[in-house]
Amino acid sequence: MFEERIRQGFDVFLQDGGKSVGAVREVRARAIVIYIENGGDFVVPIDAVADVHADKVVLNAAKLDPSLKHAIGHAHAAEDPRL
Repeated sequence: MFEERIRQGFDVFLQDGGKSVGAVREVRARAIVIYIENGGDFVVPIDAVADVHADKVVLNAAKLDPSLKHAIGHAHAAEDPRL
């Protein structure tokens, strides 16, 4: 259902209205590949997608692999907080 609406380049979020944590690299059958800054590529099962709208993918954090959660926690670590 969701994979039909997801496109490469969509931003990825943990909550609607939050800060982007990554971007969709590839859409597969029953999964998407997302890139997390400072973390690399991760395969996310489609059942971990909570919503898709306005070129955004919102993930269900409770269904994410611990290594992906860790990478998301460090996605913005290299950013300069003054910018």
